[in-house]
Amino acid sequence: MLKYKRKNFLEPLKTNALFDRLPAEVQQWAESLPWTERRYVLSLCYILCASSPEKQAEFLDEYTADGLVSKLLEDVDTLQRIKQYLSWFKLETNLNESLLRNYIRQFYIHSAQDARCQPEEYLESALRLALNPEDKDKVFYYILGFELLKLMFNMSWLQHERLSRLQRNPDDFIRNYIKPIQNTHKLNGIVVPKDERIFFARRDYFVKKPNISNRKLTELILVTFTTEQVIGCGFSVTRHIRSVEFDYDYVFNASEESESIFPWECESMIG
Repeated sequence: MLKYKRKNFLEPLKTNALFDRLPAEVQQWAESLPWTERRYVLSLCYILCASSPEKQAEFLDEYTADGLVSKLLEDVDTLQRIKQYLSWFKLETNLNESLLRNYIRQFYIHSAQDARCQPEEYLESALRLALNPEDKDKVFYYILGFELLKLMFNMSWLQHERLSRLQRNPDDFIRNYIKPIQNTHKLNGIVVPKDERIFFARRDYFVKKPNISNRKLTELILVTFTTEQVIGCGFSVTRHIRSVEFDYDYVFNASEESESIFPWECESMIG
């Protein structure tokens, strides 16, 4: 009679770096599964991988949101620092459980959109976020970056100009943030530049405040910036709070709306 040597069915997974990051009890549980229960796990994996990114995000939200929200709320020190950064920009964002849960779900969806050309990376990033305590910081950076972008999206182009003037490197700031926002303003008819190329034209559009609903604002940011760009924006502020210079009274000074009848000298603000 031939003796069958039982093969560890998880052996192929052990070449994946993520497998080693699973808690030991999870690895032991997976290796101890009888065949009937392995079929259930495989079926679940198949359904998940075959689903659209949005459905994957919905599934992951249900299974991981509770744990992630708890981790974020337990990190009191980081939570307090993010609140201080938001306060620096005069943002009255209440970092409660409901907001954190919404941002976690949005983070998944945004990541899924970024991964359209590389969907295999999406599930890995979501799993890392769920399992690695250090990766939860990315959610904090994402929240801070997204709130800052919401602030800039709601500025007039004159206020963009003032904000850019404050920066140590205005050209980089304009290229990374202002130009993409203004292009989205134009594409969506939020700001319609009239006589943009006529030097002596009165540029009323320049002082027009955007009128964008909260839902539309979120959608516009999702299509304008990648997850990594939003995280990078928030991370730069946590690294040094003056990385984005800000003076609320100067930027939002309504009494000086006529100060920029002509384009600013900075080349990257023109065209």
